[in-house]
Amino acid sequence: MTRGDVIKDSDIVFEEGRALRREMNFHIEHKSYSIILIYTNRNNYKVGDDGRTVLHEGHNVQKTHNKTNLSEKYVDQPMKTPEGLLTENGKFYMAALDYKNKKTAVHKVKMYEKIKEGVWAYNGFFNLVDAYIENDGNRNVFKFKLEMIEDDLDAQETYDRIVQLNMEHNRLIPTDVKVAVYARDKGRCAKCGSYKNLHYDHIRPFSKGGSSTTVDNIQLLCAECNLKKHDHIE
Repeated sequence: MTRGDVIKDSDIVFEEGRALRREMNFHIEHKSYSIILIYTNRNNYKVGDDGRTVLHEGHNVQKTHNKTNLSEKYVDQPMKTPEGLLTENGKFYMAALDYKNKKTAVHKVKMYEKIKEGVWAYNGFFNLVDAYIENDGNRNVFKFKLEMIEDDLDAQETYDRIVQLNMEHNRLIPTDVKVAVYARDKGRCAKCGSYKNLHYDHIRPFSKGGSSTTVDNIQLLCAECNLKKHDHIE
């Protein structure tokens, strides 16, 4: 997978070898990384101005663990379960602190972002570099800071192409832009109308001053049209 690919539920299952139910999945079995699923309706994920940093909010208390009469939006996000075990919040939090205190290597996190029912965008790998707890006016919430990891590119590509693709693939497109572009392009390639192998593409390349944060500069392209476009740019 390449950052920006548009994928389906079945692609995630194939890639990870299982169906993922939780939003935050710390160090799942047989994997050297954790996984975060971004849900657009939660509005708990922000892309930094540099296009490479993400601030992700922790998960809410489970309904079965909420012993108050309040909505979960007014209950502190939990560090531990009622049994005293670390929640996913707690696991990610401790991993970030261990890295900050130089006890362990940085923890890697893979991200998938839901665009609509059955449709996801692959956001790539990140390093979990920081975590803290803050009050949002109603409750205490966890905040996790993640920094994008460079994608590996084919060694046979030319230097110019590597620079260009690095600049484009290593800038995150905000959630609202992805959702709007998917709706505008009707889930099809903007060039040929294909529904297959779609990818979020910069119309004006980032390397040439194009923005990652405006709908007008982002489109859906299939793999074939994407390759043709880059060949013309070169």
